[in-house]
Amino acid sequence: MSSQEPQEIDLTACEREPIHIPGSIQPHGVLFALSRTDMTVTHATANIASVFGIDPPSLLGKPFHEALPNIAAVLAEDVTEPMPSGTARFIRTVLLKTANGEIAFDAVVSHSDGHVVLELEMVPEDTISSIDALYPTLRRFVEELHGASTVDRLCQLAAADIRRMTGFDRVLIYRFDEQWNGTVIAEDRNDALPSYLDLRFPASDIPAQARELYRRNRLRIIPDAAYIPVPIQSHDPAPLDLSDSVLRSVSPVHLEYMRNMGTPASMSISILRDGALWGLISCHNSVPKRVSLPVRSACDFLTQIFSLQLEARENTTLAENRVRLRAVQARLLAYMAGENFFIDGLVNNPDDLMRLAGAQGVAIVTEDHCWCLGETPGERQVKALYAWLSEHHPEDVFVTDRLAETFPQAQAYVDKASGLLSISISKMRSSYILWFRPEIVQTVKWGGNPEKPVREEAGATRLHPRLSFEIWKETVSGRSLAWDRSEIEAVKELRNAVVGIVLRRAEELAALADELRRSNKELEAFSYSVSHDLRAPFRHIVGYSELLKKQEWSDLSERGKRYIDTIIESAYTAGTLVDNLLRFSQMGRTALKPRAVDTAELVEGVRRNLIMHVGDQKIEWSIGNLPPIVADPVLIRLVFENLLDNAVKYSRTRDTSHIEVGSYRDNGDVVFFVRDNGVGFDMKYVDKLFGVFQRLHRIEDFEGTGIGLANVRRIVERHGGRSWAEGQPNKGATFYIALPESEGAA
Repeated sequence: MSSQEPQEIDLTACEREPIHIPGSIQPHGVLFALSRTDMTVTHATANIASVFGIDPPSLLGKPFHEALPNIAAVLAEDVTEPMPSGTARFIRTVLLKTANGEIAFDAVVSHSDGHVVLELEMVPEDTISSIDALYPTLRRFVEELHGASTVDRLCQLAAADIRRMTGFDRVLIYRFDEQWNGTVIAEDRNDALPSYLDLRFPASDIPAQARELYRRNRLRIIPDAAYIPVPIQSHDPAPLDLSDSVLRSVSPVHLEYMRNMGTPASMSISILRDGALWGLISCHNSVPKRVSLPVRSACDFLTQIFSLQLEARENTTLAENRVRLRAVQARLLAYMAGENFFIDGLVNNPDDLMRLAGAQGVAIVTEDHCWCLGETPGERQVKALYAWLSEHHPEDVFVTDRLAETFPQAQAYVDKASGLLSISISKMRSSYILWFRPEIVQTVKWGGNPEKPVREEAGATRLHPRLSFEIWKETVSGRSLAWDRSEIEAVKELRNAVVGIVLRRAEELAALADELRRSNKELEAFSYSVSHDLRAPFRHIVGYSELLKKQEWSDLSERGKRYIDTIIESAYTAGTLVDNLLRFSQMGRTALKPRAVDTAELVEGVRRNLIMHVGDQKIEWSIGNLPPIVADPVLIRLVFENLLDNAVKYSRTRDTSHIEVGSYRDNGDVVFFVRDNGVGFDMKYVDKLFGVFQRLHRIEDFEGTGIGLANVRRIVERHGGRSWAEGQPNKGATFYIALPESEGAA
């Protein structure tokens, strides 16, 4: 890389720049690379000539002990010692003879592909290099950890002790968010540099490849941002990977950034959590500054202790939240267990349901129902959100603190639902629980305008580091408080519990259905046997009573004649009841024979038959459009016979009976209805209408056996349909049956 300071950088250069292979180092040390196979010198920095008085090209290709005998005599064993890639090891501080006399160097070894990289960093004058001098600060930090009950206090301790060991003017603790923007959460400084506490810096300040180097190589120092890079010389055209180097040269963009910030010297130490980059300890100085390698190693050690304590504090907070939320979860499970329909347990206890996720509103949505509790969008808006989730996010858990960015319709209700946490509680019937959080409008303070300036020059767009780091305020809207990991885990556990309840209920219902089918078969067999066997005795009673009446009528008293008539009438009624019961039992035993049915023609035939038996009852008929259906014609005829017969029977007390038959379509079904102006019924007894032997009127007023409507329901349900009724006392009744529009019978 050129030693000239570039003034302009391509717009996309920051993301693409190969900063791990700069081809140069910083000038406060020298670097050699040796082949791991034969220990010959493959790379050497140009400043070897000024430091050791050796021409770099003369070293290339020679064995280490021949090319650099004085250095090899001291460090040969350490250089050849095996070590894993991805690490740099401080060997020791050594005194070496140079062109300017004996100089102390800190020796560091790392591996790069097939090379051993040896770096000799000049020890700065008047610097702390003994661990004994650093020990009091390290010990004090460890002792003070016990009193740091919060993450903020822990960060403040780390910032103060790092500055105490290094002497930098300002030390910042810098934490990354999910978008890799960084926020200064702790600071220790003197008056030489301004405060950056609570300021946010955009992700573009530390591009992705730089973050990866921070993760891999925990510590980086730049003693002077105005340095002139020292090129690396080699016969090998392939660049040397310096990812683990301590002297690696820095991107010119970063150096310009430092100069614009007014910090000629900087040092950064990576804070890792579970191998991932959590944040940085960033040190700045108002003038160039060197820090010895032992001090930097001590800072790295302190940072690792800090990382462990940070993890412990965060895990403690997480554990406390988990315990609190599990108590809420246990109450919700108890509520659900106490209800026949588990959702009632949630709907009836909205406070705990919202408390589980720290939400201000919650909705439970299924295909058929929507319950909105607390502060939520309107029911129609919730259903639209439910449809979007079902189509685009069918996963078990969906979470966002900026809903309107992915679901633009949510912009209409950000005051109630900027944040959404949802769980799917049923895949088969697409059911969700949705927790909502309102918008929190906040002012974010950036360390300068987060948009890097661009200029159009010579027909090309150029990108420059920010020139100003004065506070730049931004109002952030459309976002809620972010969902905590413990809250997300809590709703996941609730989902698992709900799914377990649903599966258990499904198994119970399946077992119950099997038992019910078996019982129904036994009941049908019993009712068939009883009704079939009873037909003959009732016929005998009627027959012999008729003979007795014919032959002995003249000799009977008036009371005896009344007894004979009562016996005959009761036997006829009982026989009819038995015939109807036999027909009802046969409904479940007879296989359906579906085919196309002309409903209009069928209803007209039933109507004509009824007219022949109504006597002088005056009836006004209104027959609407009746579309054809696919069904068993015999059974569907029986349905309309029962419905029309009931309409005629229960309206005969009117001067003129008004009977209407019509239909309409509803969600793939054809709904037929029969409406009359008869005696009607009270809707609180509607559940009894379709039961066997259920009657809402006295038999003395209206004849019947109480089986007709039970037959209607059984036939309709066997066709995959449904039946219901509406009515008012003395204002008539309407009976409905819904049948599949084009599908065959079930």
